[in-house]
Amino acid sequence: MAKDTEKLIRQLSLISFLMAERRPISALEIRQDVEGYAQMTSDEAFNRRFYADRAELSSLGIELKIEKQSEGSYEAETYTLPPENFYLPAIEFSDPELAGLRTALSLLDGEFAYAEPLRMALQQLSWGKPSPLSAPEHQSVRLAMTASSGGRELSQRLSKIETAIFRRKTIVFDYYTMGRDAEESRKVNPYHLLFRGGQFYLVGHAHERDAVRVFRLSRIRGKVGYSSKAEHDFQRPEDFDPRSYATRADWQLGEQRGVARIWLSDRIEWLVRRHLGADVGTLEPADDGVIFETPYGDSRQLVSWVLGLGPRARLLDPPEMVAEAEERVNLVIERHAQPIELAEPARRRRREEPVDDGKRESHIRPERFARLVTLAGILIDAARRGAKLDLRELCQTLQVSGSELRQDIDVLNVVNFGGGSYVLYAELQGDTIEVDPEPYGDNFARPARLLPLEAKALVAAIDLVGEHLPEGSLQSAREKIVDALGRDPAVDGLQITTAKGDDSEIARVVSSAIGNRRLLEIEHYKEADDEFTTRTIEPYQLLNGTEGWYVHAFEPTRDHTRSFRLDRIRSATVLDEGFEPREGIEPDVQGWPTTGEVPTSEMARVWVSPERARWAREDKEVAEELQDGSVIVELPFGGHEYLAKEILKEAGDAAVVEPEEAREAVLNAAEALAGTVRR
Repeated sequence: MAKDTEKLIRQLSLISFLMAERRPISALEIRQDVEGYAQMTSDEAFNRRFYADRAELSSLGIELKIEKQSEGSYEAETYTLPPENFYLPAIEFSDPELAGLRTALSLLDGEFAYAEPLRMALQQLSWGKPSPLSAPEHQSVRLAMTASSGGRELSQRLSKIETAIFRRKTIVFDYYTMGRDAEESRKVNPYHLLFRGGQFYLVGHAHERDAVRVFRLSRIRGKVGYSSKAEHDFQRPEDFDPRSYATRADWQLGEQRGVARIWLSDRIEWLVRRHLGADVGTLEPADDGVIFETPYGDSRQLVSWVLGLGPRARLLDPPEMVAEAEERVNLVIERHAQPIELAEPARRRRREEPVDDGKRESHIRPERFARLVTLAGILIDAARRGAKLDLRELCQTLQVSGSELRQDIDVLNVVNFGGGSYVLYAELQGDTIEVDPEPYGDNFARPARLLPLEAKALVAAIDLVGEHLPEGSLQSAREKIVDALGRDPAVDGLQITTAKGDDSEIARVVSSAIGNRRLLEIEHYKEADDEFTTRTIEPYQLLNGTEGWYVHAFEPTRDHTRSFRLDRIRSATVLDEGFEPREGIEPDVQGWPTTGEVPTSEMARVWVSPERARWAREDKEVAEELQDGSVIVELPFGGHEYLAKEILKEAGDAAVVEPEEAREAVLNAAEALAGTVRR
């Protein structure tokens, strides 16, 4: 029998024994009566295994209560497992909350790195209620962007780092540093995972820098390994706050270098507040707008953001950053005033593709302990109902293969609570599972506590969908879960951020209109024209995409469908007038929400300088490599205003090659901006 299997049998039998006895138990009794300990030939072997089992159960949130009967020997200690240390506190979910949790799983299943522990968590939370694991009849939310790790190699890194955070193990890996264009070895104490802008990031203490740094998982090269064989290598500092990394702007992820002052037009003050939040900087009234003060670590990122806002923003301080912005705008003008001279084509680099064996599987698997506890509960419940279980359906519920399920049942059939009394007995007969109608124990007949990975998966799923479900049901469910657990799992190692700002207030109003099939009046900001328009729409679905969350709607006055970004809606009002749903309104989430390419998009060929080419290779489709190290990328655009903004955000390191009218549009936008950069 494998060592891991022996360990699981010991741990589950220990829990059963302590829960059945309900009295202080000595180490000697445990050694004599609990499955897996009796055959240990020496006191040293027992002590070592028993200590390790207690430590592992503790790390899973299952704390044994230890009492010393007298000073002296180890055998003087006694152990109990209070029910509240094992069973899940009762959580009374409303029907909308359970429906919201069901929707979250159906949206994320197969596309979420934590889908399997999420499934286990929902199985525990829905105990004694109709299962939330079936797909909802009507989906008012669709997802194009999910927290998927993306490819087998990345998923293996994510899984190893997740385990290292949980076990407090220092890790080593080779890392490609984009700014220096160099691959270097790193030794890191991993504190936290962050999902942001479609990418997973690791936040941890870098030994080489003796400081906390942020690492993008896709830039890790090769395998992630442990730096030692010790059980634990570090303790996360008590003053470490992972939430601060989730709310930082792109220009604040590095070491702080100074504070910048930026004038913003009062036309976009509300938009900046919504996008950045209070933690990124401060806003103070000024002539014709506001002054935005923000700490920064990467000046280029901040200049890029300011230039992307066009004439509605202007850098005021520090002087060197004002000069940098002016130089970069002039560089955009220079590279569009005359045809750009391109280097000769080079042999194209091979683009690394994630390895995919074609299997549909989640990337982070729950601890087998969690699966066994959940399975025990399902089997005992079936025994009490006198029901037979379908093998295939149970495999689907637990997301395991038939052979894995058989092995799990074999393990549970051995688990006992002493004296030869077994917890359950299940037998496979063809494609069905029959459980002894008189189970020997009921210790697993109530849902166990959510283990750390399950809790993280559950709250991460809620945070990924946010308040984009009818009546904000997931947010209220989140609060109940955090109250029951006594902590917020998002602080324990995984933070999810997806929206381009806080659009929760608008999302709640839109969700209400969708759920009640009411017309919605929105005040929409059209960024290209710097104007507000009032529109009446029939809202059908909320969906996320590369740029944030949208409401997909039909606009009766224009007789067409359109998706409006929530962060561009300044206000929304649900009207009394209802509407009858139309056929064929659903968006194709694999289309523009995922690719950014709308049906009316044109394609621009854009040159990217050698200094920025490696960023382009990472995030864009490279059409051509040039001998001087620059690249040509293809960029879809729906209008010249949008394209000009995107090129200005590249801060002089990109230029449109064709079409010619697009080059002229960028030139005109840059020349108009040049007069406002320095005043």
